[in-house]
Amino acid sequence: MTRRRATILLHWLVLVLLLLVLASGRETALFTAAFGLSGLAMGALALAFGRMNGPGPKLTGPFRQAHPWLNRAMYLLLVWTSLSTLALSFGAHLPGPGTHALLVALVAATALHALFNLWRHMALMDGALRRITPRSLHGML
Repeated sequence: MTRRRATILLHWLVLVLLLLVLASGRETALFTAAFGLSGLAMGALALAFGRMNGPGPKLTGPFRQAHPWLNRAMYLLLVWTSLSTLALSFGAHLPGPGTHALLVALVAATALHALFNLWRHMALMDGALRRITPRSLHGML
């Protein structure tokens, strides 16, 4: 599996598992463990090989300057939430916000992330969605 395919798979898997963890109230150990491990895998992939995104040439001004920092913040929030979720599975608590608050914050950040990339794809027409969707869905975009 290529790095790009692994990133795309983890990107969408983390989203689905995040929603399943919240919907189940963190009661389903399988969803909780899968979310934690896939979130850590996504963070490890980015840490080992670098992030696979960029602001794109059509993104200008403050959005272009903020893009790499906001992306790093998303990864940090994902990794911290994944660690917190896994720690809670073992009966431990990490310092800082509780796991539920982190999960809700991650959903909120995910919604903003999605809206921003929809705006990029539709208004700037920079292909932001094509880069993160499986090739089989490109005809729909």
